[in-house]
Amino acid sequence: MKVLFWAGVSLAWTLAVPGFAAQQSAFFDAKGVTIHYLVEGSGEPVILIHGLYSSATINWKAPGTMAALADRHQVIALDLPGHGRSDKPDREDAYGAQMADDVILLMDHLKIPKAHIVGYSLGGMVALKLIADHPDRVISGLLGGMGWLREGSGLQKVWENLGFKRAGGTPPVCAESAAKLALTRGQVESIQTPMEILVGDHDPVKALYVTPLQAVRKDWRVIEIPDAGHIDCITKPDFIDGISAWVNRNSKP
Repeated sequence: MKVLFWAGVSLAWTLAVPGFAAQQSAFFDAKGVTIHYLVEGSGEPVILIHGLYSSATINWKAPGTMAALADRHQVIALDLPGHGRSDKPDREDAYGAQMADDVILLMDHLKIPKAHIVGYSLGGMVALKLIADHPDRVISGLLGGMGWLREGSGLQKVWENLGFKRAGGTPPVCAESAAKLALTRGQVESIQTPMEILVGDHDPVKALYVTPLQAVRKDWRVIEIPDAGHIDCITKPDFIDGISAWVNRNSKP
């Protein structure tokens, strides 16, 4: 059963089957861009940031990650601009570093001072940018299927020049803007937030992004998910369990 009402933003509450927390689907305004997000559960907040051409539903709700975390936490998963039910502007300034700032705006909207930040793939780039720029808003950070996009690297130039086409409604400028999420070595070294990385053992991201990160941050544990590539890693029970274990370990009793 769904009940829809209006109070500045549209809210839809889905009443789940017994034993599962009700899930809220809502929208808010981020500097003129309407952002959609899901909320489930209660407790210390966890914010989930999906990958390129994905969404909160595909990346986090459908595989069961939200439900697994909602048992002990308030879980918030947003659709990044250009994705899901969020606006898809063609303006360059709606993407890049603004995507990390959108998460902060969402936290402000929900009156959340600090949260655990979890990002997958592109969402991992967004998460690391957020953690570097807003350390006071983060309890812990987890990167899934991602490591470090280094400022001035060849990979950064690849993102800038790949010549993306519109896919699933996502404007090309969104993917190209990932280059603006690059961080310097100094920025990565300065992060004091507790961090962990989960990556599929068959994921090419390991060599491209995780290995360079390990050379700089040997103190950040990397856990490889067995029999997982980049696309299917989010569906693996070991991946979901790994997120839950990390968040629980870094939560207040």
